[in-house]
Amino acid sequence: MRIFNTLTRRKEEFVPIEPGKVKMYVCGPTVYNYIHIGNARPMIVFDTFRRYMEYRGYQVTYVSNFTDVDDKIIKKAKEEGKDASEISERYIAECQKDMEALNVRPASVHPRATREIGEMVHMVSDLIDKGYAYPVEDGTVYYKTRAFHSYGKLSHKNIEDLEGGHRDIKVTGELKRDPLDFVLWKPKKEGEPYWDSPWCQGRPGWHIECSCMSKRYLGDTIDIHAGGEDLIFPHHENEIAQSEAANGVEFARYWMHNGFLNIDHRKMSKSLGNFFTVREVCQKYSGQVLRFFMLSAHYRSPLNFSADLMEAAKASLERILTAGENLRFLAENARIDRMSEEERKILADSDQYMDKFNEAMDDDCNTADALAAIFELVKFINSRAAGQISRELADQFYQRLDTLTQVCGLILDQKEDNLDAEIDSLIEERQEARRQKDFARADRIRDDLLARGIVLEDTREGVKWHRA
Repeated sequence: MRIFNTLTRRKEEFVPIEPGKVKMYVCGPTVYNYIHIGNARPMIVFDTFRRYMEYRGYQVTYVSNFTDVDDKIIKKAKEEGKDASEISERYIAECQKDMEALNVRPASVHPRATREIGEMVHMVSDLIDKGYAYPVEDGTVYYKTRAFHSYGKLSHKNIEDLEGGHRDIKVTGELKRDPLDFVLWKPKKEGEPYWDSPWCQGRPGWHIECSCMSKRYLGDTIDIHAGGEDLIFPHHENEIAQSEAANGVEFARYWMHNGFLNIDHRKMSKSLGNFFTVREVCQKYSGQVLRFFMLSAHYRSPLNFSADLMEAAKASLERILTAGENLRFLAENARIDRMSEEERKILADSDQYMDKFNEAMDDDCNTADALAAIFELVKFINSRAAGQISRELADQFYQRLDTLTQVCGLILDQKEDNLDAEIDSLIEERQEARRQKDFARADRIRDDLLARGIVLEDTREGVKWHRA
């Protein structure tokens, strides 16, 4: 398997640190609103890559964080007159609903920044002790960028050409020793959440959280760090500087970054009126169609979103689903149970499409070519299953098609998926009834679901359901 490593700018053979195991960290969203379709691309792409690694026999520990303290969260909380934690809890729950709609599997661990403050204080203290950071009189702690001599190695930028600041708050610019230095810890402002530290009551800078969470859940050196290409600089560059200075070893062996998502060939922007959340798109198209669309291009390529392309994705996905439906029908209505020798040869001929799929995914997770291999398999199956075939061959064909679609996170039998979507819709309807204080209707929905064998559980993270 070869991966394009952003660090070296070339494809490299993937060799895990520990044979048979993969430690992977993917930067997650800042939870202040519904996730947009740009957020969805790395979620889908790297979920697919994780599925493929597991399909190939690797044991994958997959960590993806929620940034649950941030200026945007605080701003939203002030606008609504709520506590920042209420905002983050609400949108973590909404994000999880959208991830489920996209069939993005939960990470092995979903750490939250606010639950890792102690780890961050410890790493900042360590960086100060090692001469890589310094506190100033107002309590801000800055990272001394020039002290890390390989700064810029991921983004391939010359340190002299870089601008400081970026996403960090410039609390008191005059106190910063160098314009390139960035914030590790910042003092509280009135009305903001804060935590105690040796320097002041305040909160961490954005970059330090991923360094600490990666270290805690995966160790000092990990196999793969991934995210959108907008994170290469400054976020991932700063993570490297922090982690390698603190730990004294290489932070990540391979860096993977997905390309940008454009809307009708223009950058997505609220001001342009072309900003779409996953929730909005899924009102017209299923999460499966959106997932298929995201995988239809190589992850490193820019991807253009449009209604025409979504319609094309819907039609293409339907071809695969129809093939699966036909195979289920043939298996149920077959007159012969076992394969003939001729059918065994036909099944063996389909190996080539499984191999093509593997070759595409082994070549830097080329999902576009992997989907092309699935369509070739569909065409082959349709041509060989036009008449009566044995139940065994129909089952074997279905199993092969199901295996490849599962790697892509596509659900071949949509009946179960549609049922889940209906249940989620009823739960949302119940929640709205409760917000409107129509408790009688909320109770009726709960009772109707219970009669169908669906048990609801109200938790701090939102409503959970399971089958009785």
